[in-house]
Amino acid sequence: MVEWLASFGKTNTNGVTRQLYSKEWTLAQEALKSRMESVGLNAYYDDVGNLFGRLTGTHTHSACILTGSHIDTVIDGGKYDGAYGVIAGLIALEYLYKHYGLPRKTIEVVSLCEEEGSRFPMTYWGSGSITGIKSYEDVCKLRDLDGISFVDAMNNAGFGQGKYLHPKRENIDCFLELHIEQGEILEREQRQIGIVSHIVGQRRYTITIIGESNHAGTTPMVWRKDALHTASELIQTLMQRTTETSLDLVSTVGQIEVEPNLSNVIPKKVTFSMDIRHSNEHVLNTFCNEIFREFEQIVGKHGTQLTIHNWMNELPVKMDEALNKIAGSILEKEKVPFKKMSSGAGHDSQVFGRICPTLLLFVPSHKGISHSPYEHTKTEDLVKGIELLIKILFELAY
Repeated sequence: MVEWLASFGKTNTNGVTRQLYSKEWTLAQEALKSRMESVGLNAYYDDVGNLFGRLTGTHTHSACILTGSHIDTVIDGGKYDGAYGVIAGLIALEYLYKHYGLPRKTIEVVSLCEEEGSRFPMTYWGSGSITGIKSYEDVCKLRDLDGISFVDAMNNAGFGQGKYLHPKRENIDCFLELHIEQGEILEREQRQIGIVSHIVGQRRYTITIIGESNHAGTTPMVWRKDALHTASELIQTLMQRTTETSLDLVSTVGQIEVEPNLSNVIPKKVTFSMDIRHSNEHVLNTFCNEIFREFEQIVGKHGTQLTIHNWMNELPVKMDEALNKIAGSILEKEKVPFKKMSSGAGHDSQVFGRICPTLLLFVPSHKGISHSPYEHTKTEDLVKGIELLIKILFELAY
């Protein structure tokens, strides 16, 4: 099923490009809809293109257990990211229905329309629409790199016109997501399952240093206001303080621009990105406050100027302890090696986790590679994750 779903948007590098509302995305959702119907599920869309396969419970007025993930990909991405969670949910519901009949509580598998933000500058559109965190106002002015508007793309794919149910849901009892780790902790520690306690909070900043351009040969070092020299010390200080603060704290400088960017001119301006993540909001707040105080001191020493722009502030989200306990009890009973861990990457679970009890489970990723055609998880690990999902759904719904 992994290879089957990857055929929709397969690239010449054996990766997958399946962006929101594209032809490949539409074909994949339609294929999944047919597959859902073929195993006895009631398949339907909502008005943004989320696809659901419903196994109706005998207690028809009870809230719904939702499981699944997203099917959109980054450009030339992997076969497992998101897709595995959708496939797992579909296999789990097919197995439960075949072996145990209808559940007491309704279960639905969802193929969320979008999570990655790879086509439009918008992430979590699928889960955000279901939870009510995202709305039409958030997308009405967005365009992709080809100038196509979000609304036009949605309409051309047949959605956003009121033909289907409004996406916001009020009847979700809990959300369960099975996902590849996208890191190498589980593989390195030889654990087959990861039970996520928290999805980390993220702070993203743009840091700008303003100095003074001058001749590289005639300006003595003591008179310089070198923006790059300042930025270098700031970045080194950031990395050093990060490692001193907490093993779970991570900081990344992934982009840097230098002006005028000439070999014989002292840099006047440097702009760099800063990404800081941790599962505890207090740790994030304290670290950021302290590092920026130190930044001010360094900038003052160099005679340069500092501007800090905070453009992302995602709070950490805690997963549900009761659901984690159910998963842990099953794994302990079966002597399956697992690890309680936090997620350094964002997932739809962090959106659902704001409104309902949420469980996020990981299976290993080979060498931690993800968002790449080389993304891979061993079949036995994929199977173990699905077996666990089946047992959790049975306990919750049957």
